[in-house]
Amino acid sequence: MIRKSIITVLLLVTHVLAFGQAAPKPYGVLPSARQIGWHETEMYCIIHYGLDTYTDKEWGYGNESPELLNPSKFSALQIVNAAKKGGFKGVVVVAKHHDGFCLWPTKTTSHNISKSPYRKGKGDMIKEYELACKKLGMKLGLYCSPWDRNNATYGKPAYVDIYRQQLKELYANYGQLFMSWHDGANGGDGYYGGANETRKIDRTTYYGWDSTWAITRKMQPLANIFGDVGPDVRWVGNEEGRAGTTHWATYTPQAPDEGKLPANGYVKYWEGVEGTRNGKYWIPAECDVPLRPGWFYHKAQDGQTKSPYYLLNLYYESVGRGANLDLGISPNHDGVISSEDEQILEEFGKLLKQTFAINLLKGAKLTASNVRGGNTAKYGTQNLLDGNRYTYWATNDNVTKPTLEIDLQTAKTFNVIQLRENIKLGQRIEKVALDMDVNGEWKEIAGATSIGANRLIRLSKNVTARKLRLRILQSPVCIAISELGIYKEPVHLSVPMITRSGKGLVTLSTEAPVSSIHYTVDGTAPTPQSPVYDEPFALPDGGVIKARSFETKQQYSEIATRQFGLIKTGWKALTSSTGTGTSQKAIDDHEDTFWSSTGPASAVTNLPQDFVVDMGTSQLIKAFTYLPRQDKKADGIIDNYSYAVSTDGVNWKVAAEGEFANIKSNPIEQTVQLSAPVSARYFKLTGKHVVSGSGITIAEIGVNIK
Repeated sequence: MIRKSIITVLLLVTHVLAFGQAAPKPYGVLPSARQIGWHETEMYCIIHYGLDTYTDKEWGYGNESPELLNPSKFSALQIVNAAKKGGFKGVVVVAKHHDGFCLWPTKTTSHNISKSPYRKGKGDMIKEYELACKKLGMKLGLYCSPWDRNNATYGKPAYVDIYRQQLKELYANYGQLFMSWHDGANGGDGYYGGANETRKIDRTTYYGWDSTWAITRKMQPLANIFGDVGPDVRWVGNEEGRAGTTHWATYTPQAPDEGKLPANGYVKYWEGVEGTRNGKYWIPAECDVPLRPGWFYHKAQDGQTKSPYYLLNLYYESVGRGANLDLGISPNHDGVISSEDEQILEEFGKLLKQTFAINLLKGAKLTASNVRGGNTAKYGTQNLLDGNRYTYWATNDNVTKPTLEIDLQTAKTFNVIQLRENIKLGQRIEKVALDMDVNGEWKEIAGATSIGANRLIRLSKNVTARKLRLRILQSPVCIAISELGIYKEPVHLSVPMITRSGKGLVTLSTEAPVSSIHYTVDGTAPTPQSPVYDEPFALPDGGVIKARSFETKQQYSEIATRQFGLIKTGWKALTSSTGTGTSQKAIDDHEDTFWSSTGPASAVTNLPQDFVVDMGTSQLIKAFTYLPRQDKKADGIIDNYSYAVSTDGVNWKVAAEGEFANIKSNPIEQTVQLSAPVSARYFKLTGKHVVSGSGITIAEIGVNIK
């Protein structure tokens, strides 16, 4: 009797101790409260609108007249609502870009909206954005460019005081901000109050970031500071909108200190993409990408807006990897988002809602191999399905490779898997796998190498199963998984791929079979009445092709758009091939090859440098194109250029000159539209300045005659 009583007491004590077990200890560095809010935001838009919208530039020089800003229909409400329709939860407004023009009536410079005709000089677009965000329940962030190509004092100590005063005005007058956004473009040529010169600064020291960001912390404590390397949010290292397949929110910058750039001014590409396992700081990545090819609106880019399914792909590769997506949207000349862009954003938002409307695990039976202390009420598997990011399934400290068996009760079809960790306890898991039961045997169907705030695994094909198994394969500590889900992305037709051979033959194809492909060459949207594609067709003079897959008249894909220039058959590169690769590689219609003026056999070590082409016959040229090298290296990429034309190859006339702004971060094809067509047989691209290096590189150059 005494023995039974002792056993009962021991069992009771064991039970109490188990259920009283403390929560898992945090692992590594942890996010701040403001960073938690940033993770919960997941998607936001950055809005580029200003004088550059009217000068057709990406970076203004600083000498543009405020008189240009007089939109007929500007509506912050329409712009912010377009973002909301896309499922975005906030906007970052570019209050001042590199041209120095301020969209609010600042006291720090006369180069501001009060000198424009907009609202008869009484306008304040930042206030309009603030009010629109409040009305629509959207978060507001602001970007005030440190680089100012208009200000006469830029590069001198006095400008830093001006810049800090601009930040104070923005922080004090436009409500609570969720982000204070900064980029790495600092110093170079500019107007600078009429000096028209190049001014270089040491951007690791010039702005006194410690003191400058102390202003942010004091006036906007909930605002996350975004910079190339933090301190709250880092740049992912590209403008493609993609994080690494492995993404660590923890990060140790390859720089003197957090928030400061290396001496060469650039972060290594991979560093921002993946982050640092067990890094010194919690600095997750922002994946920024423009909705159109450029950040500002350019009429020539109408029809080239990324499609809803393209955006969905980016969502999986940014938000779905634990980073955030920052999509660039650009109001047009009227001061609104174009109907084309607005419709695409809305369709993308609908896709997200359709995909994640129903978690197919609802009602499933979940059986864990271990629950922390046996306390299923606090750490049990029911927490995986409650929609709360911070309740979680946890295991005992010594259980780092648990399994979870899932009985869906009935077979279900899915193609997306979601996992989240409770990041308030750190980023813990390093490898997971999901299996399905096939005739009594487990078959692995998916895996991932990091989880963090969010992990979406998109399967290559639909999977139908009743029983699943989640395996944690690698974790340095016990797990703390907060959410698990399986979803079904809607069926959609394969979008046509458009290619053209060097001889000018256009081919349309799809990854999956479709009933038909219809296309147009006049800029209109393809319909069942448009020409049907059955074999390659000639497009020697170039132009815009639009194509769409059809299953029935009511079932069709998104529109694929591709613009081609004049074919290069018969073209000759008259520049010698002393560098890397033959000079013909610059006109071979292969984007993955390039010519360089520098190399082992080259003696060229200075700029400017020319590349001359003989087209064989005279053409009426409407635009020039330049494609920089596509291998993610910056050496030789031209960022300041001139184009000249000739009828005889001897006498030359400059047809266009300027800069390819932001080309290092966004190395897309650059199109230089001419104010009037010019007739020529020869053309010459001159590289006056390059992003880095001493020579020039060219993947492709061409001309448009349509």
